[in-house]
Amino acid sequence: MDAIETPLLTLVPLDPEHADEMAAALSDPALHTYIGGAPLTASELRQRYERLVAGPPGWRNWVIRLRADDRLVGYVQATVEGRTAEVAWVVGTPWQGRGLAVAAAKALVDRLLDEGIETVVAHIHPDHAASAAVASAAGLSPTDRWHDGEIRWERVNGA
Repeated sequence: MDAIETPLLTLVPLDPEHADEMAAALSDPALHTYIGGAPLTASELRQRYERLVAGPPGWRNWVIRLRADDRLVGYVQATVEGRTAEVAWVVGTPWQGRGLAVAAAKALVDRLLDEGIETVVAHIHPDHAASAAVASAAGLSPTDRWHDGEIRWERVNGA
């Protein structure tokens, strides 16, 4: 897995060594309003990252490094099965509202489509307007399908 470069940020392949910085970036409990759970400690996050890095090749995870500040501010992920990828993104509260999630999601979706993925999917809580705006900016559209209380958004390559 390679880094993904944009003018604003770099998506860096996940490494367990990112845990300390990411624990601080993701420490706001408000980040879990729509996705559930609670912030993980650096130790818990390191263990999670070790599992993700060792996982199957379809598990693709990057941290978001903001170029201007040279710091980690969130993550993007894709779970690839065949020609479909399910994606997600999270940007820490202090960096929200700056277009970082849009830049990261667009870069991720573009990379996946360039690699031959046919369908990119995201599941978004119906009340999470910011995440819906990110999905829309990345070219995904809401469908009439639901999964665990969330709306399925998708983009089909060439559509």
